[in-house]
Amino acid sequence: MSPAIFIDALQQELQSIQYGQNPPELYNPIRYIMSLGGKRMRPLLTLMGAYLFTDDWRKAVRPALGVEVFHNFTLMHDDIMDQAPLRRGQPTVHEKWNGNIAILSGDVMLVNAYQLMLNVEADKLAVALARFSRTAAEVCEGQQMDMNFETRWDVSEAEYIDMIRLKTSVLLGYSLELGGLIGGADEETNLHLYEGGMNIGVGFQLKDDLLDVYGDPAKFGKQVGGDIIANKKTFLLIEALAQAKGPLRDELIDWLTRTKFDKAEKVKAVTAIYDQLGIRELTELRINEYFARGFANFDQINARPERKGLLIQFARQLVERES
Repeated sequence: MSPAIFIDALQQELQSIQYGQNPPELYNPIRYIMSLGGKRMRPLLTLMGAYLFTDDWRKAVRPALGVEVFHNFTLMHDDIMDQAPLRRGQPTVHEKWNGNIAILSGDVMLVNAYQLMLNVEADKLAVALARFSRTAAEVCEGQQMDMNFETRWDVSEAEYIDMIRLKTSVLLGYSLELGGLIGGADEETNLHLYEGGMNIGVGFQLKDDLLDVYGDPAKFGKQVGGDIIANKKTFLLIEALAQAKGPLRDELIDWLTRTKFDKAEKVKAVTAIYDQLGIRELTELRINEYFARGFANFDQINARPERKGLLIQFARQLVERES
C-alpha cells in the first residue's frame, strides 16, 4: 500500500463535497481554503490508523475529511487573529475577502466538519463525536493560551509545550485515534495511537517554529520570520529569553520592545541572537525527543508490520520536512 492511494481517495472525496451555494460570499471562501492543498496530514493519519486494522479503510475517508475541514476552519480563524497575510503561499481568506466573511465562513466549516463526522458507523459514532468535541474544545483552549502569552514575558517551556499540545497535538492524536476506532482497534490500542499522534504533534509544531526562522521561503509557504516580527512566543524565543544574559539580552529586549523597525532587519538581528545562543540546536534536540516518544508509542501497537511501517515512514517524513 502506498500513501498515494490514501491521498487520491481523499482528493476524490474532497471534490465531491457540497459545502453550499448561496450566498456565494459564504461558501466560496470555504472552497478556496480547501483548494489550497496543504499536507492533508490529519486525514492521512486517520486513514493510516484505520488501515492498521482493516482492509475496509475507505469507510474512514469522510470522517477523516471532517477532521481536515475542522483543521482548516481553525486556520481560517487563526489567520484573522494573527492578521497573517499568507496561507500556503496564497492570500489568506480575510485578505482576499474580509474579516467578517472569514469568521462566518469558518463557522459554517465547523458545521460541515460535524456533518462529515456523522459518517462514522452508528455503533462507534457516539464515542467518535464525544472525543471530537472534546478535542475541538482543547484546540480552542490552546489558541486562547497562545493569545494569553502575547502579553507575558515569563512563559516557561513547560507552559509552551502544554499550549502546543492543545492547539496542535491533540488533533493529530485524535486523527490517529479516530482511524483506530473506525478500524476496530481496542481501547488500549487507541490510547497508544492517540499518545503517539500527540507526541508527533508536539515535534511537528516545534519543527514549525524552527522553520519559521530557518526555513526556505520558497518551500515553507508562509512568511519566514513572521513569528519574530510579531514577537510571537515560540519555543525559540522562550528559550532565548531564558538564556540570554548581559548585552545580548539587552539587545533582544530592545528588538522585542521597539514599536517602529525594519522587518527584515529585526528578523536578521533576532536570528543572529538565536545563533549565538545555540537555540536552533536546542530546538532540534527537543523535536527529536518528541518524535522518539511518538515512535515508542507506535511500537506498542499490535498490527501487521508492513502496515505499521507505513505509519512510521510517514512520521519520519514529518521529522525531515522542510515545509
